Amino acid sequence: MFTPKYPTPDTAPPPAASAPASAANTPATTSPASVMQAPVRPTVQITPGTAVALVGGGTAVVLVVGAVLVSMLLAVAITAMSVAVCAVVLRSLLSDVNKQR
Repeated sequence: MFTPKYPTPDTAPPPAASAPASAANTPATTSPASVMQAPVRPTVQITPGTAVALVGGGTAVVLVVGAVLVSMLLAVAITAMSVAVCAVVLRSLLSDVNKQR
């Protein structure tokens, strides 16, 4: 069940066949760096459907991050207000105790 499943050898693509270069056609001053070519990279093609999906995904990420940040700011503001109210109440209670002496 947990053993890896390898594809059968006949489903693998055949290796690219390259024609052997003859010694008469190749110049003697070629270096390996000049013979090597840049790797072929697939181009990214953005279709209209992909563009809409990217815009929708980006908008969703911005909205979620914004909601989280606003909720954190609101939690800090509510905590600060409750601490301020507690401080005012304690100050009032302590000033009343000091006046009655």
